[in-house]
Amino acid sequence: MKSTYIKTEKAPNPFWAIRDAQMRNIANQSRFTQKEQVTAERMKQGLSMVYSHKGIFINYREKFIAIKVNNPTIKDRKNLRLLEADYVAQGITKKESAQGIIYQVKKA
Repeated sequence: MKSTYIKTEKAPNPFWAIRDAQMRNIANQSRFTQKEQVTAERMKQGLSMVYSHKGIFINYREKFIAIKVNNPTIKDRKNLRLLEADYVAQGITKKESAQGIIYQVKKA
């Protein structure tokens, strides 16, 4: 799976950045169907099996769902390749940053 690198900087005040993200997440979750939400949860479970990480977070944004793997280390390359091949077939994109890897599921 091809990935693009995004240059993001750490928030100056992480507490308020987390609070803001939580509020936007709650507000945007209703924009997505139950099927799209279940897809994000399944991705979270699958990614937790192939990566060692400090956390996996689902963020509902206006036009897509972002699944972020925080500080990942690959622990199962073979199954990661299979998962990512499936994600490519579904139109899911991958972006990397200094904080982690973000998979984006576009809204149907």
